[in-house]
Amino acid sequence: MESVPDLQKEMYKIIDGYPCVRLLNLSGVIGCSNPGREMVVAPIVRFKIANELSQSSAILVSMDEVESFFTRHVLIWNDSSFASNIAGVIVELGTEMRNKSKGFSPDRKFPQAEFSPYQNANYEWNPIGSGVMWNAYNFPVFLLSESSTLTLQEAATKNEKNKKAYTADVAEFDLVMQTTKAGTGDSESCLKEGTCLPLGGYSVWSSLPPINVSSSDQSKPVILTVASMDTASFFRDKSIGADSPISGLISLLAAVDALSHVDGLDDLTKQLCYIMIPWKFDGVDAVSGLNNSLIDMVMEIGSVGKGFNQGVNKFYAHKVGVSSATNETLNALKRAQDSMKSEDIIISQANVSNPGIPPSSLMTFLRKNSHTSGVVLEDFDSIFSNKFYHSHLDDILNINSSAVVAAASIVARTLYILASGNKNLSSSALSAINVNVSLVEELMGCLLDCNPGLSCELVKNYISPSSSCPSHYVGVILGEPSSTPYSGYVDDVSRFLWNFLADRTSIPSKNASSVCSHGCSRGEVCVRAEPDGKGACVISTTRYVPAYSTRLKYESETWIVLPPNASDPMGKLDPVWTESNWNAIGFRVYTVQYATYDGLVLLGGITVTVIAYVAIVQLKRRKKNTWASTGFTVRIFHEAHNTEAQIRNT
Repeated sequence: MESVPDLQKEMYKIIDGYPCVRLLNLSGVIGCSNPGREMVVAPIVRFKIANELSQSSAILVSMDEVESFFTRHVLIWNDSSFASNIAGVIVELGTEMRNKSKGFSPDRKFPQAEFSPYQNANYEWNPIGSGVMWNAYNFPVFLLSESSTLTLQEAATKNEKNKKAYTADVAEFDLVMQTTKAGTGDSESCLKEGTCLPLGGYSVWSSLPPINVSSSDQSKPVILTVASMDTASFFRDKSIGADSPISGLISLLAAVDALSHVDGLDDLTKQLCYIMIPWKFDGVDAVSGLNNSLIDMVMEIGSVGKGFNQGVNKFYAHKVGVSSATNETLNALKRAQDSMKSEDIIISQANVSNPGIPPSSLMTFLRKNSHTSGVVLEDFDSIFSNKFYHSHLDDILNINSSAVVAAASIVARTLYILASGNKNLSSSALSAINVNVSLVEELMGCLLDCNPGLSCELVKNYISPSSSCPSHYVGVILGEPSSTPYSGYVDDVSRFLWNFLADRTSIPSKNASSVCSHGCSRGEVCVRAEPDGKGACVISTTRYVPAYSTRLKYESETWIVLPPNASDPMGKLDPVWTESNWNAIGFRVYTVQYATYDGLVLLGGITVTVIAYVAIVQLKRRKKNTWASTGFTVRIFHEAHNTEAQIRNT
């Protein structure tokens, strides 16, 4: 060690982890935070031996124990002998849970039931849901990485073996949320104090072929295809959502790519439009610039990554009501299925005993207009097939690429059948619409894994990502919402989706010099501007649309909560979600001596000091007496010597 940083590196182990953060709405808070302004430091103990905590402790919990631990915590909130001694919770990664039958879902049994267009809010779409992510915890909670899990297990084992030792390995949590410091307990108060920001981001919508949204001549009926682009998790930065809902997003991207290679799209009788939206926000308003009255049909691609089962791809069509548009869509799905008989793809209508459509963006359309015709394509019938819904374990290992490819093929051919209006389409015309399997696999690697993650060539061809590991957590709105936002305020995934769709749905620019630095003409957009700083102008109807609470207004650089609008049913239900600000989020482990031992050392030091002082004083006194006695003897000797000399002289 040659410097203080070297010493600190030896003393402290910085732990890779994913925090549970504080979220707020109009009625209260959920999530996690340090209880006050200071960092929390506590010895690490395992949950199995922590049934009775005698002191403040950081509890190491395995994935098998997470649900029971947090359920118990809620039930015994008033049990001060246990709950008050929970300084923090550390969750092991626990990938072995994939092989267990029950699974783990921290969301509710009916996610987003408040937005349901039907009355049966007690239906259990997600029967294994525990709902633990909807509680408020007055202590920090971190999910460990694989390498950090081993480090914390060793620390807990060391503390177990050295119960009578004078040192302990402790965890230090730095998860101070500003809403905790300010004492602001809901979205309205924290927005006034400036200690939180609204949840939200930027939706992306596009059309194929491009349309002129500034023109009043928009006469073609619109087939709107929807996919969700965000997910949730107990741990904010570990929100992958591979099956729910990113498998549907990837399927739609692959379908758009397949349709972009089809000739004669300008001759279609209906207009194809696509929207990628955070589904907790208003899906209708997200299609800004499009005449909503022209929307003839809404088709949503939900969770499709688990449709592959024992060699057969099977998907379920959940329909809304009975209408000619809905029936036409179901027939188109059947024709698309028949065109792919060699691939054993089956499309079944969802069970009529279901209360209605499953949790989806289509719910917001129905809340706006109950007469909306729509179909949701899913990989489940009556209950979720995803055992890890809204869990960090819903990652790339939880889905099958073959199912995603099959869903993309069905969607592409179904949309072409619906848009063509030609009931006599030849089988060869449909067979010519083929999904790029390599593109699907590449998209999965880019959007669902850290290796290569957003550093993959496909993404880097369009944008310069800020990080490699993708996260589909919705995030917060930065700055003033705009249809032409500053790129630094738009997350990596949204910027990639915008560029990908603008490129795949575009036609070449009429301008001989299509470099963006020379300026793009009206109706054109600039793609690939980030990697080389130049980009290219293309004709495309691809737009950003701010997605945030309908009850919020940005004014004078602050957010204002608006009163509910009686004519807006979504506004009445809107909880206005926000996320607390923070200064830093950190987690580290180090060894400390117990305070009792420190006290003994201090007492021992004081005792030694006192004894040493007394000994020194006594020694000084003895030396002084010794020198005094020696001086007297010397004087006697000199006097005797002088007397003898005088006698001799006499």
